[in-house]
Amino acid sequence: MVSSTLAPDSIRHADDSRPQFSRKPGKLTTGLFFVILAMGLLFTAYSLKQDVDDMGTVVTTWTPFLLLGVALVIALGFEFVNGFHDTANAVATVIYTHSLPPNFAVAWSGLFNFLGVLFSSGAVAFGIIALLPVELILQVGSSAGFAMIFALLIAAIIWNLGTWWLGLPASSSHTLIGSIIGVGVANALMHGRDGTSGVDWSQATKIGYSLLLSPLVGFGCAALLLLAMRLFIKNRALYKAPKGNSPPPWWIRGMLIVTCTGVSFAHGSNDGQKGMGLIMLILVGTLPMAYALNRTMPADQSIQFAAVAEVTQQALSRSVPAPAPADPRQTLSAYLVSKQATPDLIPALAVMAGKIGIQVKSYGSLAKVPAEAVANVRNDMYLTSETIRLMEKNKVGSFDTDTQDKLKLFKDQIDSATRFIPTWVKIAVAIALGLGTLVGWRRIVITVGEKIGKTHMTYAQGASAEIVAMFTIGAADMYGLPVSTTHVLSSGVAGSMVANGSGLQLRTLRNLAMAWVLTLPAAILLSGSLYWVFMQIF
Repeated sequence: MVSSTLAPDSIRHADDSRPQFSRKPGKLTTGLFFVILAMGLLFTAYSLKQDVDDMGTVVTTWTPFLLLGVALVIALGFEFVNGFHDTANAVATVIYTHSLPPNFAVAWSGLFNFLGVLFSSGAVAFGIIALLPVELILQVGSSAGFAMIFALLIAAIIWNLGTWWLGLPASSSHTLIGSIIGVGVANALMHGRDGTSGVDWSQATKIGYSLLLSPLVGFGCAALLLLAMRLFIKNRALYKAPKGNSPPPWWIRGMLIVTCTGVSFAHGSNDGQKGMGLIMLILVGTLPMAYALNRTMPADQSIQFAAVAEVTQQALSRSVPAPAPADPRQTLSAYLVSKQATPDLIPALAVMAGKIGIQVKSYGSLAKVPAEAVANVRNDMYLTSETIRLMEKNKVGSFDTDTQDKLKLFKDQIDSATRFIPTWVKIAVAIALGLGTLVGWRRIVITVGEKIGKTHMTYAQGASAEIVAMFTIGAADMYGLPVSTTHVLSSGVAGSMVANGSGLQLRTLRNLAMAWVLTLPAAILLSGSLYWVFMQIF
């Protein structure tokens, strides 16, 4: 045990036990990196062209495609930065316990980040989108929509690069959510409204709690797990720092590699979805005819969709038998902005349900909706789905069980028609995130491995931090909550250090706390300012 009176930077790593970071990738590895990068970009461009050709779209101007290309590059750039900014946390433990060589560990993590993205559920992607202002989502293909996308992504990239340069394990999730809030506040202020009206604060609070509690879960659970391991596993080798560069015993090494793999997969599954959600928003705005509706939905399911919409309209009309407003869309839009229910809200919702049912029934299937009608049909569906979600959350309307069931089924049908992610989008994000892990990871790895505790990380400490991070991020993905791999794992390392009596470096903790505190306001200010600038340009 090291005395707590040691100076903050007094950690000592003997030269023979510190990981060797001097080895650079060979020419073959570098060449393979750029080949995969080029193939990913070509695959993305080819997939876009195929989708546009399948729709039989006649291209009269290349301006939308130019804007789309820039937006996609920025979105994939965000995921690339996310890869080397966040994933370094997953490999720090296996590197500092000599379970895997640094370069191999990073490549291994990149592979499982890639797989994590491919097998993700998509729930987190659309949870992030729900934070954005309703009016900007409905007109995402307009100048204001592009200003929103560019502002929030560029602000997130700038802050992530800044904290990476300083070697601070700040949260990419935290940054992106701050950027979204900044755009929402700026948009409200620019339209003469109260800044607080520009964000869905109920959704923001839900996400905020997940970001706030996840570091506490990481710290507490890692500390408790290490104490439990000491109680039940008596192998002394588990609680000692590595000697030299020799790997740990095979069973400890296997446990550390498995947990690193799990954290990498969970990180890809959770963090990769944020880029997917934004890319889908970009695609819906620029190419609604191809991406606004899920055209792969079978015709028989579309017929069922229309029937569910009709019975939902009837159930709502029976619940509140009042005349519908002249403009039901405006009624729903106003409710989503103000969160204040009016007497004509439920009649307006009934009318919209009926309109959606008639539209789907008249076309026969979503694949047959003509290009000029796609954007309106999707906007009607989005408004209706979000209204049902908010009404359920705020307990608006005294519906009987049958009506509640019909509303839930109707919302599920709408979401299956609008909330989908093409396979090529998953592959593109997976490549960006996977390749990002191979670049610039050393700064964050050194901070996590050397600058949190005052002693070299033991095998048990690395395993306890990784196990807790793996299960915490995996659980968050199941519930559609964006959590920070950085916060969970670095706090887990800190918790294991405290439980082991190793002591903490207060300077690093102060820097981490400062980054945690400043990330949200800095991202809000950056994205809000950029949104104002881009609105003037566009």
